Amino acid sequence: MSLFHNAKAGLHSFTTDLKQELDVVEGVLEDEIHSHTHLNKACHNLHMYTRDNRFHSFAPPRRGNDAKWFVDGCGYFWAVSVALEEAKESIWILDWWLSPELYLRRPPSQNEQYRLDRMLQAAAQRGVKVNIIVYKEVSAILTLCSEHTKTALEALHPNIAVFRHPDHILSGQVVESEIISALKHFSLKSLQLANIPEDALHALYGVNNDIILYWAHHEKLCLIDGKIAFMGGLDMCFGRWDTNSHPSVDIHPTDVNLTVFPGQDYNNARIYDFEDVTKWKDNKLDRTKSARMGWSDLSMCLQGPVVEDLRAHFVQRWNFIYNEKYDVQGNRRYQPLTLTVQDIPDGYYHKDGKNDPDLAASQHSHLSGIASRAGTFYDKLRDEPGFEEPTTGMGIQLVRSCSRWSNGVSTEHSIANAYIGVIRNSQHFIYIENQFFITGTNDAQHPIRNKIGAAIVDRCVQAYQNGEKFKVIVCMPSVPAFAGDLQADDSLGTRAIMEYQYSSICRGGYSIIESIEKAGVPDAKQYIRFYNLRNYDRINLGKTIAKVEQASGVQYRDARMEHDDIVGAGYDGQGYGTGAAYGQSNPRYDAYQQAASQVSNDSKYDSVAACYMDGGPSIKDVPWSGTDQEEMDSFVSEELYIHTKLLIADDRIVICGSANLNDRSQLGYHDSEIAVVIEDPSLIDSMMDGKPYQASRYAASLRRQLFRKHLGLLPHQDYTKPDANFMPINKDPNLYDWGSAADFLVRDPLSREFGNLWNGTATANTAIFAKAFHCVPADHIRNWKQYEQYFQRYFVSKSKKDDKQQIPPPYQYGHVVREEFPGGARELKEWLDGVRGTLVEMPLRFMDGVDFAKSGLKLNALTDEVYT
Repeated sequence: MSLFHNAKAGLHSFTTDLKQELDVVEGVLEDEIHSHTHLNKACHNLHMYTRDNRFHSFAPPRRGNDAKWFVDGCGYFWAVSVALEEAKESIWILDWWLSPELYLRRPPSQNEQYRLDRMLQAAAQRGVKVNIIVYKEVSAILTLCSEHTKTALEALHPNIAVFRHPDHILSGQVVESEIISALKHFSLKSLQLANIPEDALHALYGVNNDIILYWAHHEKLCLIDGKIAFMGGLDMCFGRWDTNSHPSVDIHPTDVNLTVFPGQDYNNARIYDFEDVTKWKDNKLDRTKSARMGWSDLSMCLQGPVVEDLRAHFVQRWNFIYNEKYDVQGNRRYQPLTLTVQDIPDGYYHKDGKNDPDLAASQHSHLSGIASRAGTFYDKLRDEPGFEEPTTGMGIQLVRSCSRWSNGVSTEHSIANAYIGVIRNSQHFIYIENQFFITGTNDAQHPIRNKIGAAIVDRCVQAYQNGEKFKVIVCMPSVPAFAGDLQADDSLGTRAIMEYQYSSICRGGYSIIESIEKAGVPDAKQYIRFYNLRNYDRINLGKTIAKVEQASGVQYRDARMEHDDIVGAGYDGQGYGTGAAYGQSNPRYDAYQQAASQVSNDSKYDSVAACYMDGGPSIKDVPWSGTDQEEMDSFVSEELYIHTKLLIADDRIVICGSANLNDRSQLGYHDSEIAVVIEDPSLIDSMMDGKPYQASRYAASLRRQLFRKHLGLLPHQDYTKPDANFMPINKDPNLYDWGSAADFLVRDPLSREFGNLWNGTATANTAIFAKAFHCVPADHIRNWKQYEQYFQRYFVSKSKKDDKQQIPPPYQYGHVVREEFPGGARELKEWLDGVRGTLVEMPLRFMDGVDFAKSGLKLNALTDEVYT
């Protein structure tokens, strides 16, 4: 969704008349658009060539697989580095954003060879073929700089080829500037739909076969030698690496080499997004004043037959893009990929061999050159002596969101089908963790089309009517990761997304909670509740850093920036050893480090994130070397950003991948996505609603790991000490401490004891963060006057009467409101000592007394589908 952040101001000039005109042109979106209610079989005949596969996926379920989860980026990226180091034949990568300078192991100063570009170069030098597809952003709106990704990586070795897609071009003319200009400069009175060129209108909707402006390639995939796959929510880019304890500060007074997040990798999108990633030295986020935004995410490592489906998917996308734009370049670096007959997994052709001509042509052109008769290959193979269908291992099915613009295929929305099917068939509980939550229960919620919300309502109402114990738990961000005060004009897009989410959850007449209660359920909260994550930390700016700065004559910031250049932490950095390689010196870094070496090297409390994790110290006992007020001012808090895309049902089935819970990810003809549906037949003894229960080992361990992390029931994670959960699936299975005291606390998600623990922790944490940091959103803020009194007057600058000068706020954003603690730092730390984990309640009543975004949305009718 960052795609639209910088264009929001220009989109405000639309009139409400446009809404009526758009209804007329809605049909231009695609011939393939159809109902996504899935309340009947009206949709099914439009998927006749995949209707024999569950969820209408292009691939059927596969048995005989193995899967491993990675909660957060620390262990995941380490595992990827192990696999990249051992790659022998091929590395295939799909990413929304890929940062060549990303360090897969930390700290960078001790892991210079594990920067992503160096690992890919080393693999290419070994003879490994590296094929990468990244999303080609609209450069006027996004700052991903995929051009740099392509240029930097391809300069390393001829064996590295990078595709950028889609092109924002029509008939050889760049039209994005024309569109953006139209959005910014049409007046309120004169704008009519006819004023926008037809091609520009199509481009705005992302439906023209030649140009896509709004929709993105959002998949995350790394295939090693066609045998091991990494996929999920984590792009290999800046801002994603994090540990289970999510430290949000990175100041190390006695050793700059301990820096964990170099350059723009230290990021907080609620303050400054990546405005120009090509100028990493201009990073505006001052780590001596602001917290980074922690990144809570999930990815997996897979092996087995499902990897063949992922290979086929990658080949389909690669060859589609190759044929569209790269085959005419005559560059030997760019070649189509081939799957032999033996490599084509079963399930891609209709069983009776009667293929859709378009589909057959697509498979012929984009998969392997095999004609439609190849559809019977696996049927014949089964008759061959010695063939055995796998009967052990996990069942895993690949599901997708894709269409003609993204993959050159008919629209597929099997991810949405999987979500709806799993929810409807669930027996005990659903756990959803997602970056967005925009879904409909009724067609009246236009423009929202996906009906995952309707499935949730139906299942909760059914549970009430049948007298069943059933629960839905949803964890999501409190605010989308866009910068700016929520009341500011340029935050309209942020408010629009929040409004759509609130309308999906609890407002507007058709929301999930309202629909459940309209069906006769007295209290919907008995069946579904929503939560956010938030954490705190302390910036280590006591006497020690002042002492080293005085002794060295160098400011910490200058020494740290020189360190960042040494480790090549951005596009200008040449990498570790810059000084030696180019005859340059690093005088400020050297002077600071020399002075720091004379000071007691105690970096134990450079972060205090361990204090809210299991077995960590009490924040009351953590020492401070400065004054009381300095310590008060050093505490910071920020929402812990949930980027996970996950559903777990009944501790039996898992859906995980790149797809958000919104129309962009679920409809198929918008953003491209992949996910897997995992069913592990390996069962363990567990409990459900106080009764003995057989749970899936994979689903249960993942769900318990996540719950324990959110509740602070995992120990602080040391990123320098890898264990089995840092290894790829071919090295070690997941390590989980079954039967431990903390495991026992979360094993039964329907028990009264667990409910008290979960909700009690969320309630306590919410109250503590509200008092200390006045964080928003908050339930007691129902209008803009209350918002100003509670938040703006502390954290937002004001204009003087002449509007030429800004009056700075009393406190930096995210810092402690000192008035709340007359007892000083000691009183503050007594309160913070009550924080456990990062779970907080989602404030569902925030701004429910005002028109939070609807008036703005009327001025943005053209962007309705973009925000959903």
